Amino acid sequence: MDGPAPAPQLVIFDCDGVLVDSEMLSAGVLMAMMAGEGFPLSQEAFRSDFLGRSFSAAALRVQERFGRPLPEDFESRYRDRLFAVLEDELKAMDGVAEVLAQLRVPFCLATSSTPRRLALSLRASGLAQFFEGRCFTASEVKKGKPAPDLFLHAATRMGFAPAQCLVIEDSELGVRAGMAAGMEVWHFAGGCHVRAGYRLPSELMPQRAVPGMRELGAAFRELGLSSSALSP
Repeated sequence: MDGPAPAPQLVIFDCDGVLVDSEMLSAGVLMAMMAGEGFPLSQEAFRSDFLGRSFSAAALRVQERFGRPLPEDFESRYRDRLFAVLEDELKAMDGVAEVLAQLRVPFCLATSSTPRRLALSLRASGLAQFFEGRCFTASEVKKGKPAPDLFLHAATRMGFAPAQCLVIEDSELGVRAGMAAGMEVWHFAGGCHVRAGYRLPSELMPQRAVPGMRELGAAFRELGLSSSALSP
């Protein structure tokens, strides 16, 4: 008879919507700018076409949806405006620093963000100290999420097999990527975008759902991945 599955030996975090509460900030900037260019985008369209995707992949979805491409300079203008907002308003997910500090197993992050945006996000949120030398972005692989490439790349660079990895993701594409990589996947539902109505498709069933960082810390302790309880 099979015993319990071994505990994960590497935790791979997504960044936006897991480590930092950024998705509603991104949605606000993007939707306002696209409306100004004649591309009206609903929150539902943002969630389906942009959430968890690289900008280049999302731009292709926009062209399919509207029958014409975004202006050539749109991405650079969007990033400049978004980065200004992130500098002023971005916050780390409540409780994440304590959860990271108490992990007893190796961890890293794998994100669809560009290296420039990731650096800004980690600096503005105060989380850079936790991830020096263990950040992986979609720019390092041929195919971004929902393809498994990024998570497999992160695992290889960290020295672990896929079956040894646990992915913490908030988006449909990220969950699909982790599953495609053959990794255990938990859905993190503590971001503002989830409270605003974002849901995974009903047929997509990660191994566990956690509503916030306190619950994530408790789950880590349950598996022996974390050293102590969060402060009250």
